[in-house]
Amino acid sequence: MAIRSFDGTEPTVHEDAYVHPAAEVIGDVTLEADASVWPNTTLRGDHGGIVLREGANVQDNAVLHEGAEIGPYATVGHSAIVHNAATEARSLVGMQAVVLDDSTVGTEAMVGACALVTEGTTIPANTLAVGQPAEVKREVEESPWAYAGDAYTRYADEHRETSELLARGHPPEG
Repeated sequence: MAIRSFDGTEPTVHEDAYVHPAAEVIGDVTLEADASVWPNTTLRGDHGGIVLREGANVQDNAVLHEGAEIGPYATVGHSAIVHNAATEARSLVGMQAVVLDDSTVGTEAMVGACALVTEGTTIPANTLAVGQPAEVKREVEESPWAYAGDAYTRYADEHRETSELLARGHPPEG
C-alpha cells in the first residue's frame, strides 16, 4: 500500500481503518475507524483535505480529490469520482458516477451508476438521483444500500484477517 506524505503532510489512518495494499493514500487524508479503501483506489489530498468518516468505504478504482468528505458508513462505488464534494451518512455514490465540486449527496441518498452530479448540486436526503446531469427521480425509504457501509466494515475485517494469516504462513480456512 502506498501511504505517502505530500508537501510535509502525512495521511492520518486510524488503527481500525483498512487500506488495501494496492490503494494510494496521499497527503492530507484522514481515515476514521472502520473506514475502508479498496484496490486501485486513489485518495489524493494534495490540494485540499479528504476525510472518510467512521465506516465509510471507497471501492475499487475510485478517485477522491481536493476536499472530498465521505460521511459515516457512506459508500463510494467502483470507479466513481468524488471531487471537492461531500456525501452524508449512509449515502451511496454508484459505480462510475461522478460528483463534482461543491456538491452534496444527502443522508441515505443514492446517486445511480454512471450519473453525473454537476457542480453545486445538492441531492436531498433519502432520494435517488440518476442521469447526466443527475436528477432526482424518486424518494427512497429504507434502502438496503444504506447499510453497505456495515457490510464493508465486515469485509475489511475478513481481508485483514486473511492477510495476517498469510503473513504468518497459514492459509485461511474454507
